[in-house]
Amino acid sequence: MNQLLQSLLSRGGECEWVEFKKNYCDPKEIGEYLSALGNSALIHDQKYGYLVFGIEDSSFKIIGTAFSHRKEKIGNEELENWTVRGLRPPTKFDILEFVEDGKNIVLFRVDASDGVPISFYGTEYIRIGSYKKKLKDHPEREEEIWAKKKGINFEDKIAIEGVNETDLFKLLDYPKYFDLMKLPLPSGQNLIDKLLKAGILSKVSSGGIGITNLGAILFARDLNDFDRLVRNSIRLIVYEGKGKTKCIKERERTEGYAIILDNLVENIANELPTSEEIKGALRIEIKSYSDVAIRELAINMLIHQDFNVRGTGPKIEIFDGRIEFTNPGQSIVAPLRLIDDDPASLNEKIVRIMRLMKLCEERGSGIDKVIRESEKFHLPAPEFIDGERFFKAILYAPMKFKVMSREDKVRACYQHCCLKYVSHEQMSNRSLRERFGIDAKNSSLISNIISDAISSKMIRPSNPQERSKKMARYLPYWA
Repeated sequence: MNQLLQSLLSRGGECEWVEFKKNYCDPKEIGEYLSALGNSALIHDQKYGYLVFGIEDSSFKIIGTAFSHRKEKIGNEELENWTVRGLRPPTKFDILEFVEDGKNIVLFRVDASDGVPISFYGTEYIRIGSYKKKLKDHPEREEEIWAKKKGINFEDKIAIEGVNETDLFKLLDYPKYFDLMKLPLPSGQNLIDKLLKAGILSKVSSGGIGITNLGAILFARDLNDFDRLVRNSIRLIVYEGKGKTKCIKERERTEGYAIILDNLVENIANELPTSEEIKGALRIEIKSYSDVAIRELAINMLIHQDFNVRGTGPKIEIFDGRIEFTNPGQSIVAPLRLIDDDPASLNEKIVRIMRLMKLCEERGSGIDKVIRESEKFHLPAPEFIDGERFFKAILYAPMKFKVMSREDKVRACYQHCCLKYVSHEQMSNRSLRERFGIDAKNSSLISNIISDAISSKMIRPSNPQERSKKMARYLPYWA
């Protein structure tokens, strides 16, 4: 007998990190089980969680399965790839297919969580006994997962140790911290104590004081003074045309993020095209992009980057017709769930301190605001791309409706549907028409977009029995 299968069966039954199934269940449930089993494996100090098909879950006899993961597709996408995309943070799993006693077995082996709860398309799961449950309904289990997070957080690591008050002033613009927090500037030991409490400084094993990565990344006068953080300075690059063939300007900002943020947004705005419109006796400057959207995406790029990805840093690239915001590391939240999800971050302390300083929005509202700004001015929908080692957000300049691609229109439809849902409303032909700024007489154009979004499995009718397109309402696919 396969040794792994023998080991799992010898336990005498299921547990919180092992699930047996007779036969195939739907793709969504497989992903949910991988989330639940990976999270539970960590709590029980196991390296892996297991989902096994071909085992009777009452007698635990080997009965075989007709399921073959290679034959399963979601739309045109293979099951394995679709599942990989849904797990956040990116989580490794293996699919083993073998024959045991002449019967087919399919075994999923998922890595245990590394201390950040694993979600599947935006929802985290856990095993309670032999049942799969939503993690949010069991906060005590979520606390256990975070408590087992491996190693020391990036923010808590020491960037430079052995510093005194004079060194601090040379290396950190710590007065900016107290200014943003609206606190009086202390001095002497009181200053050290407050910076220690804030996590900007930390005591080191030698008995001295060190500047943490948290303190350096937010308040460094020059990140070049911190060897480990040099590559995390921000690059602003302007290209000629739509590609990267010709760079016409490149600027690197090496100050800490809390120091530079407002000025960075201004730097970006200064590189963007504007037009003028005459209103009465006044000339009105019309911007191609929303300052609000630029600020939110710049913040998102900075605070959600993975500082453990070496050799690259955050960058903002300006092309003809678009701006790209790219940060190292993949998103913990699946891109399609950024609108409705309550996002987690690899850098919770950075997020928390920036929120306290009013530099970033309340949790989960930033991306919503970006999309609302796009809708407000009938702009193309922003795009979110999760690469192998990066996450990218793209803002598009104004574009005529007839020039937009099918993909542009479906993406805008899906995002609009999500915004409506989180506002306790439902999308209709009329609301989507207003989002695009389309006249009522052209409602058939909107009907075509809705049909494309349904066929792409991005949205679904809230009432499949409704035959009137005028009365029909729609929900995101996950609702």
